[in-house]
Amino acid sequence: MADRAPTQRARGSTTTPTTNNGSTFLRKLQTHIGSNSTQLVGFLTLIISGSILLLFTGITIIGAVLGLIFFTPLIIVSSPIWFPIAIVFFFAVAEFLSLCGFGLTFMAGLSWMYRYFRGLNPPGSDQVDYARNRIYDTASHVKDYAREYGGYLQSKVKDAAPGA
Repeated sequence: MADRAPTQRARGSTTTPTTNNGSTFLRKLQTHIGSNSTQLVGFLTLIISGSILLLFTGITIIGAVLGLIFFTPLIIVSSPIWFPIAIVFFFAVAEFLSLCGFGLTFMAGLSWMYRYFRGLNPPGSDQVDYARNRIYDTASHVKDYAREYGGYLQSKVKDAAPGA
C-alpha cells in the first residue's frame, strides 16, 4: 500500500509549483482577457481606482484616530463649555428646520386653496366637496328635525310650567 501511493501521485500529479504563483496568475489573466484591450484597460482602471480608494480609506481612519488621540484631553477639559453650546446649537437648528417646514406647509396649503377657489380642481378637491355636501345635508336634517320637534317641546314646557 505504501508503494502504490507514490506512483499514483507521480502519474496523476497536475499541480504547478508554488514558486510561480504570480506568473501563473498573469497567464490565467491573459488567457481569460485575451487580446481585448478594452477589458484590459477596464481591469487596470478597476485595480488602480480600488487601490486609491483603499489608500484614502486608510489615511482617513489614521487621521481620525490620531485626531481623537490628540484632541481627547482638550475635549474633556473644555466639555463644560461645549455641552451648553451644543444644546443651544441643537435647539437653534431644530427651530430653524421646524420654521422652514411650517413655512413650506403653509405655502403648499395656500397654493392648494388658491387653486381650489379658482376652480382648478387640485388633488383632493373632490373629497372636500363631498365633505361640504355631507355637512350641508346633516345641517338641513338637524334644522328640519328641530322645526318638527320644536313645537312638541314647546308644548311640553308649557305643560310643565303653565306661566312660561
